[in-house]
Amino acid sequence: MKILVTGATGLVGNALVPALVAEGHTVCRLIRPQTKTEGGAAGAFDVAWNPESGELGGAAVGAEGVVNLGGASISDGRWTEERKRLLRASRVDATRALVTALGKMNVKPDVFVSASAIGFYGNRGDEILSEESAAGKDFLAGICKDWETEALRAEQFRTRVVFTRFGIVLAKDGGALPKLMLPFKLGIGGRTGNGKQWMSWVALADVIEIIKLALAKRELRGAINVVAPTPVLNAGFAKTLGAVMHRPAIIPSPAFALRLALGEMADALLLASQRVVPEVLTKIGYRYLNPALVPTLEKLLSRGTND
Repeated sequence: MKILVTGATGLVGNALVPALVAEGHTVCRLIRPQTKTEGGAAGAFDVAWNPESGELGGAAVGAEGVVNLGGASISDGRWTEERKRLLRASRVDATRALVTALGKMNVKPDVFVSASAIGFYGNRGDEILSEESAAGKDFLAGICKDWETEALRAEQFRTRVVFTRFGIVLAKDGGALPKLMLPFKLGIGGRTGNGKQWMSWVALADVIEIIKLALAKRELRGAINVVAPTPVLNAGFAKTLGAVMHRPAIIPSPAFALRLALGEMADALLLASQRVVPEVLTKIGYRYLNPALVPTLEKLLSRGTND
């Protein structure tokens, strides 16, 4: 296939592009103005993409698949009103512009895989959340809902649309894991808040396999919870991470202190509980490379790979 990838320089995109190239696909990284590409990706082509103007380079013509991973990091900086506008625009507005640009092509893509997140569900306590569960009502849930709505517009030109609702992506370099490890390295690791919030995680290697599956499997459409089948409580995650790192996990981070330091972002990213299950992936028989937390963390931290 010829596949266009937005957000190709991010954590998932950096791993996905070479994986697709290795399988013989022609991959075009859609690069926005002023994006630092660090020399490009071997075997992939860079195509200019400006979501603000809607201009898409001519080399994108003829693509059969699109993977939409673009979006500013939700954890880089306090959520000021300006930051919240950027988080929304880089997802909702950019996806709207991309679908519009694709709609102008003479030959439309067969499949559009668009990123979303389990933030779609909001803070739901112990409730078990499948792809059929309703959206939450907080800021992140609103973004995810509108993000998916814009992607769904691609169905108007008979393109199959899949939403990949990512959980907490665990990788050796980048993403959540290095940030989660830092207090343990300093000897001050422990649970966050009361530790009773559910964490739905997934290894980067499985994220890549699931995106490839979404591109190839014609019967897949709509939402997919991209999470491991074994969500864990925050206290259990902290205890496991400390054990794998051979560090204590006895110093909790109080909720009030996190809210003072981070504001609204603390509740959404650190204190919210999302017990998400991969019902769609289970039904189709997907076999996880990394289904359990302990061996996943041991693999990532001992061998230093994302496999």
